[in-house]
Amino acid sequence: MRTICYGIKADIDGSHYARTMYMLRFDMRAPTDGPAPIADLYSAAIEMSVWAEQHGAISIALSEHHASADGYLPSPLLLASAIAARTTTLPIVLAALLIPLHDPVRLAEDMAVLDIISRGRVAHVAGLGYRPEEYDMFGQTLAGRGDRMEECLHTLQRAWSEASFDYHGRTVNVTPKPFTPGGPMLMYGGESPAAARRAARFNLSFFAQASKPELEAIYHDECERLGNAPGMCIIPRADSATTIYVAEDVDDAWQRLGPFMLHDARMYASWLGDTAAASKSTAASIQDLRNENGAYRVLTPDAAVAYIREHGMLALHPLCGGCPPELAWPTLELVAKKVLPALS
Repeated sequence: MRTICYGIKADIDGSHYARTMYMLRFDMRAPTDGPAPIADLYSAAIEMSVWAEQHGAISIALSEHHASADGYLPSPLLLASAIAARTTTLPIVLAALLIPLHDPVRLAEDMAVLDIISRGRVAHVAGLGYRPEEYDMFGQTLAGRGDRMEECLHTLQRAWSEASFDYHGRTVNVTPKPFTPGGPMLMYGGESPAAARRAARFNLSFFAQASKPELEAIYHDECERLGNAPGMCIIPRADSATTIYVAEDVDDAWQRLGPFMLHDARMYASWLGDTAAASKSTAASIQDLRNENGAYRVLTPDAAVAYIREHGMLALHPLCGGCPPELAWPTLELVAKKVLPALS
């Protein structure tokens, strides 16, 4: 039996398992003045997921945000359902699902149905979110998001494990129950000590948003204090990349793909402010982004093989910033042709 996470398959004892170490991430950003029609991008994400299953990918990761000028994916459960219907073994991770913005009872139903459709292949990383626009849009407040998160987590866990229960004076009975006993895999994400402690308190694995190794000790200490068995605790390395393309000609790839990566980087930077994140960049130009050699990278096949041997995984983001599918597909095909054979 294995649990799944963002780009990682791990045995229950925590040891890593993978035949081919890469994953695909989609957030579906698509600037209105970009060259690729939005419907083509969504079709490509589904077809690329099918391709990824056929070529041994570790997982597909989807994200959630709202009220974004470039159409960032607002409904990851719907896209996950479409991908699950076209695949049979590929793990799918929603990282992160902004749980406080949802009605927890309806969310419990939607997650249960998705768990059934996927036969337990979808895992969810619960995230608080940080953008006031999103909370305003759904009639919530940033100040109350911690309490709202805890109420939602309690409600989800009860909805999947109890026949019926009282919720704000209403009787709730979520049916059908999920395919996975006790509910789909649910983790908690964040970049603060409070997030690590909340993960321990709800008996969830912890997925750190930023490279903060001290969070692992905080998580484990809180699990021990509460008498809860710790789950996975995943801390990204400070020198790892979150958006990678593979190309034979790196200079040419930066010229063709750089504008889409820069759009993605600038949008995230405008949202994050002082918030720490593994994907954060302060680049103001394509050359700056390249010189950072940080979250956004273009690697030759040989460099990609070396990266996997050092870091364990390639985080591919083929449609980054609305990158047209006709530019993205060759980068994936190069992974299958030259990277994976070198690791077999």
